[in-house]
Amino acid sequence: MILAAGKGTRVRPLTYALPKPMIPILGKPVMEYLIEHLVKFGIQDIMVNVSYLHDRIENYFGEGQRFGARIGYSFEGYVDDDGQVFPNPIGSAGGMKKIQEFGGFFDETTLVICGDALIDLDLHSALFEHRRKGALVSVITKEVPMEQVSSYGIVVAEPDGKVKSFQEKPTQQEALSNLASTGIYIMEPAALDLIPKDKFFDIGADLFPLLVEKQLPFYAQKRFFNWIDIGNVTDFWSVLQSVLKGEVAQMYVPGTQIQEGVWVGLNTRIDWEGSTIEGPVYIGAGSHVEAGVTIVGPAWIGHGSHICSGAKVIRSVLFEYTRVAQGTVFEDSVVYGAYSVTHNGEMKHTSDQPDEQWNDARDRRLKPRSAIQEIRSA
Repeated sequence: MILAAGKGTRVRPLTYALPKPMIPILGKPVMEYLIEHLVKFGIQDIMVNVSYLHDRIENYFGEGQRFGARIGYSFEGYVDDDGQVFPNPIGSAGGMKKIQEFGGFFDETTLVICGDALIDLDLHSALFEHRRKGALVSVITKEVPMEQVSSYGIVVAEPDGKVKSFQEKPTQQEALSNLASTGIYIMEPAALDLIPKDKFFDIGADLFPLLVEKQLPFYAQKRFFNWIDIGNVTDFWSVLQSVLKGEVAQMYVPGTQIQEGVWVGLNTRIDWEGSTIEGPVYIGAGSHVEAGVTIVGPAWIGHGSHICSGAKVIRSVLFEYTRVAQGTVFEDSVVYGAYSVTHNGEMKHTSDQPDEQWNDARDRRLKPRSAIQEIRSA
């Protein structure tokens, strides 16, 4: 079960037009990496609960044939009398109950995983420990530095792993543990009996406290694995920086390497005269880099982009079809459509700028609309 119904509000503006599981890493949605990982371990039957911008997920993944999986969807929401679709998530546990009531999908041990993280967890080992302990539910945890506990849901467990309590983003002084819940759970079918029908019910906030209250066999597994959570735009920027620098195993920059640390997609045009490009940098297919441009990596420039002369792109991520105007500087930023966000969360819109520092590269106007109007009036 992949949980993919949330709005991803902490990752705005990326999620204004993308559901969070569709956020791309090296040009590929996060959820695609998850599905590939599941299939590698022989997990082929995958249900996905969807709601916000559900069609973006469904249209991309289809029924899963090209991934070697069988994928089904459970939509949470409704269509009004005018045919408009309204998302209405019912909680992670509520979404599971809806699926179970409809067709009884969860009739075997089930892995439940959030659709917005990159992992390399040994699923066979986790399943073995779950069964060895006779757990009804297992939550996969990972140790985090004590100074970071305020960013996570923290699990407090006995020495044998039995869960005692939870703390939601405690301060370092309040924290009773440094085991962070990774949003990966293993559940037996009987756990679904605890979830009420037709009610918003969350796994972490509602089901887990109920398991502790009833003293059911609920265990935390402390695992050592790579878990890269995209909690906000800063996390997304940091992940891309790490990936481009080669710090994340099994993730490689696509395209063709044309010089040390510089990769390009097909039909990319770079005017090298007066330009400086310091890798690691990826420049997507069909992009145009004019003469006199400075690009300092780690940097990702999406396909169809246009970097005008005198512009600087420094340790930044530009989504597809981004035109960066002459003299514009993006440093430690993410640019998505009409929005730019710095790595510390400062957001700007193109309308906030006196001149269009960036716009859609498919727009034939190379100058701001106001400047064009002034030329015409003259």
